[in-house]
Amino acid sequence: MTKNHPTTPEQKALAINLDTGRYGTFAEIGAGQEVARHFFQAGGAAGTVAKTISAYDMTFSDEIYGKCDRYVSRDRLFTMLDHEYGLLEERLAGSRGADTFFFAFADTVAATSFRNKNNGNGWLGMRFQTEPQRPPSDVIIHTNMLDAGNVEQQEALGILGVNLVYGALYLHEHPNALIRSLLDHLGTGRIEVDVIKMLGPAFTGVDNRLLNLTLVRQGHTNAVMLGPNGEIVQPSQVLYKKAVLVERGSFRPVTRVNVDILERARARFIREPEVREQEAVVLAELTIHNLLSAGESGFEESDFLARIETLAALDYPVLISNFPEYHRLAAYFRRYTQGRIGIALGINNLLEIFAEKYYRDLDGGILEGLGRLFKTTVKLYIYPMPRTVLAHYQPEAAGTDAAEVIDAENLRVAEPLRLLYRYLLENGFIESLAMDDSPVPQVHSREVLRRIREGEISWTDHVPRAVADLIRDRAFFGYARGKTDHQ
Repeated sequence: MTKNHPTTPEQKALAINLDTGRYGTFAEIGAGQEVARHFFQAGGAAGTVAKTISAYDMTFSDEIYGKCDRYVSRDRLFTMLDHEYGLLEERLAGSRGADTFFFAFADTVAATSFRNKNNGNGWLGMRFQTEPQRPPSDVIIHTNMLDAGNVEQQEALGILGVNLVYGALYLHEHPNALIRSLLDHLGTGRIEVDVIKMLGPAFTGVDNRLLNLTLVRQGHTNAVMLGPNGEIVQPSQVLYKKAVLVERGSFRPVTRVNVDILERARARFIREPEVREQEAVVLAELTIHNLLSAGESGFEESDFLARIETLAALDYPVLISNFPEYHRLAAYFRRYTQGRIGIALGINNLLEIFAEKYYRDLDGGILEGLGRLFKTTVKLYIYPMPRTVLAHYQPEAAGTDAAEVIDAENLRVAEPLRLLYRYLLENGFIESLAMDDSPVPQVHSREVLRRIREGEISWTDHVPRAVADLIRDRAFFGYARGKTDHQ
């Protein structure tokens, strides 16, 4: 939190009420009028609140804001902000617009209730001026409410709303501080914020992709998602009731091998009895661990954006997560779908899943971890690896047999786990991907990165054409424009 700013909702609401230049509207649908309540209880609200409204009845809501397909949606939120802010300017700009910073706060929420037993979620938005008579800016967030009870969810929503109003008005010049302030007086156990967008003249130069990465880095959520065009999306929009196939990687850069793994897995995945091709979501996943460990001097924004843009060039949605373990990733997808979950990975990543050191924090160790991973329609699709390549990373797994290619069938896992591994393999939880045609040469992304930086022309052989063009055009990953690539 920025120095000398209040942190409790009562302090923030009072500070806004005492700021005579701020004046606006509160429109809240679902979970009561919890945000406006804080301003009335703080005192002095007459100087801040132009109007409050809560249109619960759908007919009334449609008459005010127009019909929509989904009432708890970003589209509905923008309709509310457009309507309420437009009324402020229409009715008050002439009388007080010269010295007033107008704002409109809106939320549309579905909280847990006797009819709705699901966890609550909602969209909240703040439209505000930074100078009188200037165009407004927006801060938009999506939240999941984690409290079990309706009353607790309403309370948490009220605090979050006050934090959003205050942050937009007083912290908009410091977006990361604004994000930190959203969970003031709440903590991560009550509220999850998994989408944020900052729009308008107050946020010129702000990259919303970086802001959403900040949500994960600050612990506001465990995952955010970008659509195939690089736009921020709410995960349920993409994942709800879909079959999901994911590949985890560093994608620094995305290589032909990365694409071959995912596309071969896709071809097998859509033939599963439970999967319909039109309902399958195929995506790439980056973990915070990969992002933070990849840069020689820590996390670099330009490095992150390069990976996102090269994946977008291949039309893959991207999940940015804080899930080191695969079983936590599978559990995350289970929040949104009961469909088949497929994980596409190479032999080296499969060996990590069977490394006991990654399960030391679980009481049941690796047995508990694998039980969580495979308990509900999860399947691993394994991309074979030349024995010589595997021997470079895991000599004991490669062995000295005559087999030139190591796949899920002939892989050697640690001796104590071999019977468990055979059980999973023979019962269809693990499947080798067929390589009945010429495989793509397996050159690791680290090696491709080295060749890019040193100007070796051979790097272009190991990335998709669209990715190579983008790396050259944008000088990604240390590529130097004007440098002549050499053999």
